[in-house]
Amino acid sequence: MKIFITGASGFVGSAYLKAYAREHQITAMSRSEKSDAVIKALGATPVRSELGKVTPEQLKGNDAVIHCAAHVEEWGPWADYWRINVDGTKQLLAAAKSAAIKRFVHIGTEAALLHGQHLRNVDETYPLALNSPFPYSRTKAHAEKAVLEANDLKVGFTTISVRPRFVWGPGDQTLLPAIKAMIDKGQFAWVGGGVNKTSTTYIGNLVYAMNLALTKGEGGQAYFVLDGDSVVFRPFVTRMLSAAGITPPDRTVPGWLVRAIAYAGEKTWRALSLGGKPPVSRFAAMIMTRDCILSDAKARREMGYAPPTSVDDGLKALAASV
Repeated sequence: MKIFITGASGFVGSAYLKAYAREHQITAMSRSEKSDAVIKALGATPVRSELGKVTPEQLKGNDAVIHCAAHVEEWGPWADYWRINVDGTKQLLAAAKSAAIKRFVHIGTEAALLHGQHLRNVDETYPLALNSPFPYSRTKAHAEKAVLEANDLKVGFTTISVRPRFVWGPGDQTLLPAIKAMIDKGQFAWVGGGVNKTSTTYIGNLVYAMNLALTKGEGGQAYFVLDGDSVVFRPFVTRMLSAAGITPPDRTVPGWLVRAIAYAGEKTWRALSLGGKPPVSRFAAMIMTRDCILSDAKARREMGYAPPTSVDDGLKALAASV
């Protein structure tokens, strides 16, 4: 299959290329010479463009688009989130439809459901948080809404959203490096004791699901893809850190205190137009103090999804990659 992919030099996109570049003929959006080199090394062909500016001509000849790119920063102007996550996705959808692309696979997120609450035993019938107070959540919700509404049987344009939760494993460019940096600076603590429960998605299981979505699943639908049963945050992250050769401290801090600090910090940063970012964002404080227990029964039923890698084997792969 001929595929165009965005976000190819990121954690998820690069993992997909590593796993499937030999199986498919893949071209990848690239914004720089550095990304060109990464993409070529992974076995794909770079195409110089960026979200919001992908042309139908750059997509023509492909069978599918896999859309991994997104603005995932914890802090920044709302306009940046909207321009990249929403407008960028809508423009890519329009270009794909114009280029007669048959399948559009969007990498969504459980964050698109969040406005500050726990998620417990949630499936895909749970509503998108279109008015979330968190820019990442709100814009990813609107992006997914646009993707699913673009499904068009009349012209053979099929759109699907694949939703992982807590993506982890070899190649992680965000979570493990951030935790290690906090530990090295003496700033790490378990928020609320780390007792909240969460679903997880090993990177190998995610890219397997992405590949399934090229031919499986119903158009206009979203699918959670997970490792299996939920885990307790602290024991799981401790195992993950141990696999990476990192030992976290035992220090804990109350969840209410972190949320208060995050709220005050954001108010201060905005009021004074301070540079950089607050010590902790409201979104991060919320994520670390809320259960997120999801169901992937729909993906198993409709896509034939069955995670090929167990948590234990994923941890072994992570240890071997360090």
